[in-house]
Formats: sequence, structure tokens, C-alpha cells
Amino acid sequence: MKSAIRFVLLALVLVIVAMVSALTAMRFAIHGREVAVPSLVGMSPVEADRAVAGLGLQVSIERQYYSPQIPEGKIMSQLPLPGTKVRRGWQVRVAQSLGPTRVTIPDVTGQSEHAAELNIRRRGLDVASMAEVQATEIPEDQVLAQSPTANATQVAAPKISLLVTKTAEPQAFVMPSFVGQALGSVSRSLQDAGFKLGNVNVVAPASPSAADAANSGTPVTPAGPVSPPALTPPPAQATPASIIVSQVPAAGQKVFAGAVVNFEVQ
Repeated sequence: MKSAIRFVLLALVLVIVAMVSALTAMRFAIHGREVAVPSLVGMSPVEADRAVAGLGLQVSIERQYYSPQIPEGKIMSQLPLPGTKVRRGWQVRVAQSLGPTRVTIPDVTGQSEHAAELNIRRRGLDVASMAEVQATEIPEDQVLAQSPTANATQVAAPKISLLVTKTAEPQAFVMPSFVGQALGSVSRSLQDAGFKLGNVNVVAPASPSAADAANSGTPVTPAGPVSPPALTPPPAQATPASIIVSQVPAAGQKVFAGAVVNFEVQ
């Protein structure tokens, strides 16, 4: 019995020692692969690549800015910062100096989007971003504003942001039902809402048939000599008091401001 207990305790000790050894080895392996990021500010991209090559790091130029202090082509900032511990294979992102501003920011307001972009790129600049704004009194596809403004000084980046106009979409509505309403009041409501009154046709009321007369209790006279059918008088002209019986577009349809609405009235 005592030998069994000793065997179990020995096994537990061996397991604990193995776990501690594994954790220690893992800790040394992880921290052994870490390196400190060197300072790259003031170096050229080639010099920076050489400085990090032995550390297993990589240099990536992500931004370019004008700077009167940092010579053209030199690195002016970096991430991670110098002295930061990182693992091998990490990428150090840097910004490169373009030197002092030597280009004049052109005035592209009033130009089309395509013409403004060509004018900007012809001067060695880029379009940073392009936003659109709806305008009703200004032609579509026209540069309304820019940043930086024309002839601006102390420009940081060789990029220009543009604000371009686009045509405002017409206002949409859901067509209501006008059936049963007077034509005059409906016409005024349509004009106030920006719609147009189209064709107004007058339809004659449906005449009751013999079967309808029988169902209603009206006596039907015996058949006699057939008289020629009476001429149907032409429909009367629509008046503001005429009642709407149908409409096009129908109620519930999506319509836009300025649409034409047609009616049939009695």
C-alpha cells in the first residue's frame, strides 16, 4: 500500500516538473523571438530596410507628406515607435517626406469631376476623397468646393478633396384615392402638391336593365312593337362639381412630383 502511494506521488511530481519545464521553454521561445523596433526617422527607405533586415522586420511606406524640416525622401514618422517590443516578421509603417511644398494648388471649382481630376493629377497631386451633394440650381457633375483651397500654403499632403454636385431626385409620393370626391377640389389639391391634371373624361351612368327592373319590383310591360333605339346624348362636359369615379395612376401607386393624373367623372 505504501509503495503504491509513493508511486502516485512520484508520478505527480514528474508531471508538475514536466509542465513547469514546458511553460519555461514556451516563455523563452516567445520572448526569444521578440525584438526592439529601431528608430527609422531621418533614414531613406533603403537605409530603413537595411536597419531592420537583421531583426526580421519589414518597412512599409503608407503615407507621404510635405515637410520643410525633413528632407525629401526621408522617413518622418513611424509606427510602432522606437524601442517597442514586437515579434519577428512585424511590419513597421512609416510616413515619407516630400520635402517643402513646391506645387501650386489649382482652382478646380466649377469644373466637371473628370476635368478637375485630370487637372489635379497633371500637377503631380492626387484626389484624396470625393463627396456628392444634391443641388437643384447648380448643374450636375460640377465641383462645388475643394480642400485645400486654391493657392493654399503649408499643405500637408499632396491630395485634394472634392465636393461634386449631383441632380436631386424628384420627391416621391403614394397616390391617394380621389374616387367619390369633387373634381374641382381635387384639381386644386393636385396643383398645390406639384402634380398636373391630365385628361378628364365624362362617363354616362349605367342604365338599369329589364332584369334589374324586375328585381326592383318595377312592372315590365308586355312585348310590343319594337321601337328604334333612342340616340344616346353625348356626355356632358366635366365641371368642378363632377364626381370622380376612377383615376390613373391608381390609389397606392408610387408617383413622383410633376406626374400627370387622369380622371373619369360623372
